Amino acid sequence: MFLGIDLGTGSVKALLLSEKGQVLREHSEAYEVQSKHSGWAETDPDAWWQATCKAVKLCCQDFEVKAIGLSGQMHGLVLCQSDGKALRPAILWADTRSSETLALYNKLSIPEKQILANPIAAGMMGPSLLWLKQYESETYQKAELALSPKDWLRFKLVNLAQTEPSDASATLLYDLQKDGWADGIIERLGLRHDFLPPLMRSSDIAGHLTKQAAQDLGLNPDIPVVAGGADAACSAFGSDLTQEGQVQINLGTAMQIFAIRDKAHLDLSLRTHLYRTVTDNYYAMAAMQNCGIAFEWVRRILGLSWPEMYSEAFEKTDSSKGLVFLPYLTGERTPHLNPFAQACWQGMRLEHERCHLLRAVFEGIAFALKDGLIALQETGLEFKSLRLAGGGSLHPAWQQLLADVLAYPLMPVEHPSASAVGAAKLAALSLGYSFQVKESSKVRIDPKQSQLYLEPYLKFRTTYRQLYPPEPL
Repeated sequence: MFLGIDLGTGSVKALLLSEKGQVLREHSEAYEVQSKHSGWAETDPDAWWQATCKAVKLCCQDFEVKAIGLSGQMHGLVLCQSDGKALRPAILWADTRSSETLALYNKLSIPEKQILANPIAAGMMGPSLLWLKQYESETYQKAELALSPKDWLRFKLVNLAQTEPSDASATLLYDLQKDGWADGIIERLGLRHDFLPPLMRSSDIAGHLTKQAAQDLGLNPDIPVVAGGADAACSAFGSDLTQEGQVQINLGTAMQIFAIRDKAHLDLSLRTHLYRTVTDNYYAMAAMQNCGIAFEWVRRILGLSWPEMYSEAFEKTDSSKGLVFLPYLTGERTPHLNPFAQACWQGMRLEHERCHLLRAVFEGIAFALKDGLIALQETGLEFKSLRLAGGGSLHPAWQQLLADVLAYPLMPVEHPSASAVGAAKLAALSLGYSFQVKESSKVRIDPKQSQLYLEPYLKFRTTYRQLYPPEPL
């Protein structure tokens, strides 16, 4: 059996894949994202490890694991000692404290920014390192390793520090054309290079499970552990996205739209992202920061269960009655690149009830996704349908709303935990196994409903522009 471990923002998932490519078992364990100050988003890496151990034990009981693959949340940073002990909580992708350091990035020339091939955004490893250098200089200087979340977890498994292109290309410290660390830009920013780990291929065996890790996980020692990949890249691989023009939506804590590209097609506006896959090509990505994180906030604030959320939003009403919800609880990347954007309901009147508030939340998140899709299309991307994956994509009424808002048919993948499946498939690939993922039935567009969403979508865009007008040239 092949074990895929997906280290997400709010939970870790362990998933077992058979030698025939069937998902046999999976288990998730949650942990907290802490916010000590406004705009901060951190997690204690030890909480990741404890949750991983519990998830793996419950998932793998009575099964023999042949290889382990890893997937993980992107952009984050763990500063640690040479033995892997974290010096402080991990800074996550949703953290916006490094916004003030972006001025240093913006001083780079246009050719230098194009080397990075990505929007300059807070929460990525490079800006987070700049913030730590300025405000926690003692910890910054003491650190011996700067690792992404997934790479820190692999260190715990094999006691070796490495990274691979799909995560490294999402740090704002990577030269996408050269396919290696952007040494000149790292020097220009005044950052250290010595604590960045060496690079290896995503499908290579990074090491073997140590005796201590095996004991903690309830597995046999010396199991090969594959380098793995960033969650979006693993999700693409898990869903068999391998060809130019194949596009997938992934709904989780955040949401992404990623499209496979044969060549490094740079978005000259730098509104969308361009990263390496876990194979040998690229994927363009629109990254929207607020999906599950916004749903969970609303659910907690209103004191509702998930069944109640769906029931009120889709059974008690068929529209938001003109309400607009901007979901930007953690700022926004594509297409606004605005870490200071905030969430709100706009247009509330006495006629509105809780069901309309909830319907506006679902619509607002779908409209934010449409913004990202349009940004990708403006780079020249062409496609006819969209695949759909992620734990936040399962409810049929929510799937239909997405198809109608986006005005494209959706093809849910066979298993929604595509990132964990992709990690397990990488583990299988390292031992010579390969298999394909089947697609589920298509979610077709309701043309009438799709037309009805055009006006609310334009109102959504207008609301954002009214609150955040573009700065004068």
